Amino acid sequence: MGKRLYVPTRAPDDWQRLLADPAKHWKPGYSARALATCWEAAQAWPPAIAAILASSPNHALAGAELLLAIPEYQVDLPPRGKPSQNDLFVLAKAADGQLIAATVEGKVNEPFGQTIAEWNAAGSPGKSARLRFIGEQLGLPPSKLPGDVRYQLLHRTTSALLLARRFNARYAVMLVHSFSPTAAWFADFQAFVGLFGVLATERNVLLPLAVCEGISLYTGWVMGDPAYLQA
Repeated sequence: MGKRLYVPTRAPDDWQRLLADPAKHWKPGYSARALATCWEAAQAWPPAIAAILASSPNHALAGAELLLAIPEYQVDLPPRGKPSQNDLFVLAKAADGQLIAATVEGKVNEPFGQTIAEWNAAGSPGKSARLRFIGEQLGLPPSKLPGDVRYQLLHRTTSALLLARRFNARYAVMLVHSFSPTAAWFADFQAFVGLFGVLATERNVLLPLAVCEGISLYTGWVMGDPAYLQA
């Protein structure tokens, strides 16, 4: 999980040094900068995030209190290899007093990276073991992990579950916070949600996916304000 000490941010630019490629990814119109500007501007939840939580049929999530948010938070996934570097990790307290562990993936026009088939093309034992681990965590057997699903959505969601266990949280949430006016790549999100037998027909709606060893897992596509693309 990396270091356990974190320094509070003062402005969006404090997020830049944490990026995997600070020069390449920190530009107007890109998700990293839009996400940082949006979250730094909010007193607590950005309005679009508060709205999607309020959409949940679980009223405890609608009244959630944001406790902390940490940019570029790495979550180790076995076996050894690259961790999942989440754009944002959020710890919150639900209205019922239970904790919420959430990962947030910022998007504009960037795709969700490789499909499972592309990522595991070489079929290495390490990658096969990681895919099995992810499937076990999400309750998805290998037969339910088709090659055309985006690998990034799987490990970001697994990160939320692992963080929920680490912090003894009752709820795990993976949100895509998109600033694309056209909701670019929403079809990939729909395909991912479909693995759980859930239809994602609308944006800005929190969707229950599964209950994984006592943790209620949710996801949603958040339509962020495109004005942040000019920041």
